Amino acid sequence: MSRVVMKFGGTSVADLDRIANAAKKVEQEVANGHEVVVIVSAMSGKTNELVGWVRETSDMHDRAEYDAIVSSGENITAGLLAQRLKEMGISARSWQGWQVPVQTTGAHEAARIEGIPSDNLDASFASGHKVAVVAGFQGIGPDGRITTLGRGGSDTTAVAFAAALDAVRCDIYTDVDGIYTTDPRIVSTARKIRKISYEEMLELASLGAKVLQTRSVELAMRYKVPLRVLSSFEDDISETAGTLVCDEEDTMESKVVHGIAYSKDEAKVTLVSVADRPGIAAAIFGPLADAGVNVDMIVQNISEDGRTDMTFSCPVDQVPHALKAMDEAKMDLNFEKIVTDTEVAKVSMVGVGMRSHAGVAAKMFKILANEGVNIQVITTSEIKVSVLVDRKYMELAVRALHDAFELETAA
Repeated sequence: MSRVVMKFGGTSVADLDRIANAAKKVEQEVANGHEVVVIVSAMSGKTNELVGWVRETSDMHDRAEYDAIVSSGENITAGLLAQRLKEMGISARSWQGWQVPVQTTGAHEAARIEGIPSDNLDASFASGHKVAVVAGFQGIGPDGRITTLGRGGSDTTAVAFAAALDAVRCDIYTDVDGIYTTDPRIVSTARKIRKISYEEMLELASLGAKVLQTRSVELAMRYKVPLRVLSSFEDDISETAGTLVCDEEDTMESKVVHGIAYSKDEAKVTLVSVADRPGIAAAIFGPLADAGVNVDMIVQNISEDGRTDMTFSCPVDQVPHALKAMDEAKMDLNFEKIVTDTEVAKVSMVGVGMRSHAGVAAKMFKILANEGVNIQVITTSEIKVSVLVDRKYMELAVRALHDAFELETAA
């Protein structure tokens, strides 16, 4: 019997009525003859509440205890959805990550899935269960302790299950009906994209688009998992519904720029007057990596008298960890001081068409200059250009770029 993986995000299971709505969609797949694995997030707002309690308890919290606390939200949702399905006459049971087991690395708060043996689920389906409701976002580390996969980790859980179980598809149900050219809350003319390549979606996800987690797209691309983004609040589940994330050759649009992403919760950190010597970059970014700081943009100034400034960006909530790591390495780095700016945002353009079209970055810079938006840091790749700007100008930058590149119209 074929298997389907369905994932429901926090807004899709925000209360008992929405859990009942999710159960009806699961019922449709069971009626179509599938064995169904459902991955669930915590009910909307619950993870933030749990994280808030952790931070109230300790600014520099123990990461293993953090995982034990915040993973509980998904367990509640899994149990409630399984109970609802049973009330509907569907044979189902809930699973926590360690029961499957979802085997992960031991990196708390940012663990990676290493394996999902299917024996326990196979036995459950063979015994007559039609649905396995699995708590997303969590697994079990080598030491037997609960781990979590980072915010949005339920998407990664879903794609990993689809790959491990050779599912015919993986459907991600959320509060939007697909992937848009940018956030419709900022740009009213934002347009839903029918198909988008894995590579473009990977860039958008890594640059701030909240619909899919980066690692989920990485896994889908690696294992060629058919991945759809759908609205849990619409009845249409046909093949044309939502947005399909697929291989580049299967996409139809030929826009140079496919989407505009942003990340407002960014910070800029500058180490002033660092000794400019071989190995200094490793001496800085090694401790940051060990501290779990997700460094993004990096700029090194011109050296003068054997000294230089090193600037990098990271998520604003990781600044305390970054400062602690740099303070502990100060003896080796011999910098003068650290300057932080927590009022910046990252704005990015993404499109595979950039590979074959010159002048895209220059046009972007000109558009921002015309709007009076100062660019602080720039990074590029084959298919994206990102800039760091003052946070107060973020929405202006997004709207100006979306309009200038005419993303409201299809190719």
